[in-house]
Amino acid sequence: MEKSLKERFLLAIGVLLFLIYLFFGLIIIFWKELPLNMAPNYRLALGVVLIVYSFLRFFRFFNKD
Repeated sequence: MEKSLKERFLLAIGVLLFLIYLFFGLIIIFWKELPLNMAPNYRLALGVVLIVYSFLRFFRFFNKD
């Protein structure tokens, strides 16, 4: 079954947002010169939270009824 233009657009936006959150989480964890005045433990925690949130969005997006 083919998807409508609206469904394809929403699919592209959903995948794009997943990749953005995943990318930001990885940047916060691995980029040491990032201009954030945070302790390393808090940076790791924020990065992990963003990565987990990206996967939650991904699974919730594709497990719709």
